[in-house]
Amino acid sequence: MAETSSQVGGAQAISRAMLVLRGVSRMRGEGAGLLALTRDTGMSKPTVHRILAALSAEGMVEQDPASRRYFLGPECHVLGNIASERFGINRLAAPVVARLAHECGDSAFFSLRRDVFAVCVLREDGDYPLKTHVLLPGDRHPLGIGAGSLAILAALPDDDVEACLQANAALIARRYPHYSVPLIRTLVDEVREQGYAVNRGLVVPGSWGIGMPLRDEQGHVLGALSIAAVESRMDEERQFQLAKLLSREAKRLLAQANPGSRETRARPPAPKPKS
Repeated sequence: MAETSSQVGGAQAISRAMLVLRGVSRMRGEGAGLLALTRDTGMSKPTVHRILAALSAEGMVEQDPASRRYFLGPECHVLGNIASERFGINRLAAPVVARLAHECGDSAFFSLRRDVFAVCVLREDGDYPLKTHVLLPGDRHPLGIGAGSLAILAALPDDDVEACLQANAALIARRYPHYSVPLIRTLVDEVREQGYAVNRGLVVPGSWGIGMPLRDEQGHVLGALSIAAVESRMDEERQFQLAKLLSREAKRLLAQANPGSRETRARPPAPKPKS
């Protein structure tokens, strides 16, 4: 049966609402202004305002009366808690990410794969005074963009890698000037060779990162642990040391997520020192 115009319109409305909701989530600290959401979503101001009003009525967002900025609402918190019962690895990852940040002194992250994207869900900052703020919880990048996202992409089969790159090619060309599909293919080969992903300031110059993929006991890619730091703290020797730290914590996390499973099935790739 052919889709009716109302069905198509309804699907488009949901897609637009999710685009706005994600925009609000990315600005969770200071709140999202209407003009910023209009710019980031590419929709008209009246359309964004209408969607925000509908989301507010459902408790998905709320507006601060003083600043007029929008924040995620209480209903998001309720739904998130319910979802966390299924995606238990989020809870398990929280102390792992905190431990990584404490030991390395820099910023540590946990990202999940969502179709052809990687979504940052956890961030912890260490005590080193110079921080990189290139990745925040709620941020979503095409697979291959950034260290954790690249680690996820490289852990996929070749056919899936190519499908992700083709699906995101236009977005990468439009929003990530330091990346290209051929470059990401080269980076995927590098990750597979050395056992960990490195972002050499390609998202934001001067902000480097290193990532390690996570697989479940069936070998499916779940997400990645990663660490980001200023470029001066990411020489090759420290990259290798951080990769070992990520590998250790990835093994711990997977052992907790898959108790009783064979270690060899869940083990992340061992980092290889550069010759």
